[in-house]
Amino acid sequence: MAAQQQQEEGKDIVVPGDLLDDTGRLRPGFNTYKEGPNIYALRLGIKQVRGDTVGVLALSGRYDPQRNDLVIGTVMETGPSIWVMDIRAPSPVTMHVNDVPWKVDFGETSKFLATGDTVLLKVAFVDEIKKVQLTMKDRACRKLTGGLTFEVAPSKVARIIGRGGSMTNTIKAATNTRMFVGQNGRIWLDGEPHDVALAMAAIKKIEDEAHTSGLTEKVKAFLEEHRASGMSQWKKATLAKEW
Repeated sequence: MAAQQQQEEGKDIVVPGDLLDDTGRLRPGFNTYKEGPNIYALRLGIKQVRGDTVGVLALSGRYDPQRNDLVIGTVMETGPSIWVMDIRAPSPVTMHVNDVPWKVDFGETSKFLATGDTVLLKVAFVDEIKKVQLTMKDRACRKLTGGLTFEVAPSKVARIIGRGGSMTNTIKAATNTRMFVGQNGRIWLDGEPHDVALAMAAIKKIEDEAHTSGLTEKVKAFLEEHRASGMSQWKKATLAKEW
């Protein structure tokens, strides 16, 4: 990018080193760093100001676990009193039997969650060296059976969920699907095959156009158009290749 900061349909696109604030009135948020009174972008992304904090919504990157995040994990292996989970973090994370809502006897972990199972989990704690503690002791947490799980860039999750869940609610209502979106960029969908295909196509559109404005209306129009005409076999095949 030639210019230090570009405008794209009302969004401030910034690159590493771009000046975000020089007033001294804002605090540095995610993907930023501070030198003196100035705050700069650390990652390529979209500048966001929330309250007294300025940050950058990264356009790509791995999942960085944060406390209270809801994530979708996969059981990699079981031990006598733990499960080893893949949540797309830099390394696998263990979950102890004390952190599930069931009474699990020693050596019987696989009777509750087996290798390959998909689970909606909560990040209970992240310490200073990025060690993660997971829990299922939350009303939102559950084992996810059936359905389809796929991945998007974690940085696009906020746009896929929308303000107050507005985007996911729009997709679910239009496609008659059940959906869970993890902050780690994993999405679980369940429904009739043609409905799931349409929901995936809408999510793909959001991921591709996350940096644009007016996205909610674009997605609504997309869903209405394809809901009326039906997802063609060509579109389904194309979608499968894209993912």
